[in-house]
Amino acid sequence: MQPTRVLQGLKYRKLRLTTKDVNKGFYKGNRTGSMGTHTSYGTYKIDYSKVRTYVCPDLTGFKLTPFVSKTIRPVHDQFPGDKLGPRNPTTYLARWKSENGLD
Repeated sequence: MQPTRVLQGLKYRKLRLTTKDVNKGFYKGNRTGSMGTHTSYGTYKIDYSKVRTYVCPDLTGFKLTPFVSKTIRPVHDQFPGDKLGPRNPTTYLARWKSENGLD
């Protein structure tokens, strides 16, 4: 008794196993690891010794800064006398032309 011709080929042997290639009970998983156990009641009990924790180092005196300066305050546009406000197409086009150098 020999394996089928397809399984004898070297190309197929080097492929990764999938759940369709093997019998029941094969679970490939997604490399996350278990964080606890399943109970007989259908719930999941977390084992906190298995949970990953990330410790942030002390950042006092850290020299890198964010891309936006901390001194910039958010500016909200005001449209006095315009009922549509920012949805007005003429206001939008005028602002687009002024910002893109087409004024």
